[in-house]
Amino acid sequence: MTEVTSTTSSTYAAAAQSTATASMAKANVDYESFLRLLVAELKNQDPTEPVDSTEYIAQLASFSSVEQSIQTNAKLDDLIQMGYLQQAGSIIGRTLTSPDGDVTGVIDEVRVFDDGIVAVLEGGEQVVVSGGVTIS
Repeated sequence: MTEVTSTTSSTYAAAAQSTATASMAKANVDYESFLRLLVAELKNQDPTEPVDSTEYIAQLASFSSVEQSIQTNAKLDDLIQMGYLQQAGSIIGRTLTSPDGDVTGVIDEVRVFDDGIVAVLEGGEQVVVSGGVTIS
């Protein structure tokens, strides 16, 4: 069972893409900020008291950890997208009914977004596929 909430326009798609873009931009800003901070620290260190090699290695390890986290998040996003695509392909041609019974129809096409899928029924109605809807 899958729930559907009806939508009246394509604002859902725009909001989904806007949210994904904002979160990726934030990750890149954090990553870029970390790099700038590390380079500035190395440039401005006191030549008479350079950074201890242990501290330097710890900073490099932190840098590596941040980079790996960003790459892991990107891979997880790809896996989630693949799951949405698999779900989308399996519901085309099936009948969809909303939990309240107001929206019913055969799924003609499915649109995949970063945070979910939207089913387009034969009558042109667009519904977000989420918990509580019946697909038969």
